[in-house]
Amino acid sequence: MLLETSSLTKSFGGLVAVDRIDLAIRKGEVRGIIGPNGSGKSTLFNLISGVYRADPGGKVVFDGRDITNADPHRIARLGVARTFQLLRIFGGMSALENLLIGHHGLIRYGTASAILGTRRVRAEERRVRQEMMELLSFIGLADFAEMPAAEMSIGQRRLLALGRAIAMRPKLLMLDEPAAGLSPVNVDKLLETVLALKSRYGLTVVIIEHILKVVMETCETITVLDHGEKIAEGPPAAIKEDHRVIEAYLGKEMDDAEVREFLRAS
Repeated sequence: MLLETSSLTKSFGGLVAVDRIDLAIRKGEVRGIIGPNGSGKSTLFNLISGVYRADPGGKVVFDGRDITNADPHRIARLGVARTFQLLRIFGGMSALENLLIGHHGLIRYGTASAILGTRRVRAEERRVRQEMMELLSFIGLADFAEMPAAEMSIGQRRLLALGRAIAMRPKLLMLDEPAAGLSPVNVDKLLETVLALKSRYGLTVVIIEHILKVVMETCETITVLDHGEKIAEGPPAAIKEDHRVIEAYLGKEMDDAEVREFLRAS
């Protein structure tokens, strides 16, 4: 397994946001994490990526290493990259500069060489710039390489956030509601891009998403959370028919026509 959690728990005062979650995610898998609002999905991501510290007794193992409560930068260097539900890009920087920031931890020269501006440094900078331009081209943003990120559309910024995560050359890519705010056409484009990136870079992908089409059409296995607990896990066909999942969604969000369409489908 590439990623495993055991008894992973996070409490905020008297509120248990994540309650003894066990996960086992295979290398190369596309895993979906779904659940009603407030079910603990983003908190789980924050525990895995080191943003939050887990309660005693929980454990996170990535690629054979115990990363429980490790600093986020150490976890990132081991090969875990993530996006956030609220976009965290540098609006004053260009698209290319955002990708270069994502890649900076992989630069092959030290501080002294950078200060001296050696031939090796110049060659490395050219290589990295070309590599990031190729990544921008792959995600369809090459024509916007020099555009400030703040001037890009929401769909372009979502793709840019995805590209910056890929620029870190991760083994595990964690996407927190990557389709939020996108039109149906851009949702389809995002799905195509995620799967293409997975194939090209050999990624393992974990997706939190409220738009069920995203997880139902891309994920091999779906884990369902409710009130911080794992209530179901399995392939999309089984999840759509699981009475606990239907109750968790429809008991709280009866106005969500998309949930009814997917979870009551035969």
